[in-house]
Amino acid sequence: MGNSAKKRVQRGPSNQTAERRPRRVLLWGAIAILAVGVVSIAVAVSGETPATGTTAARDPDAVAAGAELYQATCASCHGMDLGGTGIGPPFLDVIYAPNHHGDEAFQQAVAYGVVPHHWNFGPMPPVGAQAGLTREDVALIVAFVRSEQEAAGIFSDPSH
Repeated sequence: MGNSAKKRVQRGPSNQTAERRPRRVLLWGAIAILAVGVVSIAVAVSGETPATGTTAARDPDAVAAGAELYQATCASCHGMDLGGTGIGPPFLDVIYAPNHHGDEAFQQAVAYGVVPHHWNFGPMPPVGAQAGLTREDVALIVAFVRSEQEAAGIFSDPSH
């Protein structure tokens, strides 16, 4: 009995243990990816800085500058009147209300693009660098969009 116990110990890990190792690696990889996703969403939702906050929406100069930038860089897809087009969704919709898509969501969309999740439009490519837009430029565009939403009575998405 002593020899057989020795043999089992000397043989190394069982096939069952060896089969579990890739599963554990896969599981920990999935957990890490999920954690990164959760943190990214938290930053996107709550990571607003003063440059991207709603204070600029009350500044008439910021709103006017944002209107010019919007017309030059966003209107071809999202409509001159923010009402959308055949290739881009409208910003005058509760989906884009500040409590559903915060100001930082606009920053992220411009910088990294968007996979469609509310509309049947194609994906939005990242346009920030291509259009020469800075974070400050996007904050001005958001100020314009927020002022237009406010004028249209869009303050919040009741589903959120």
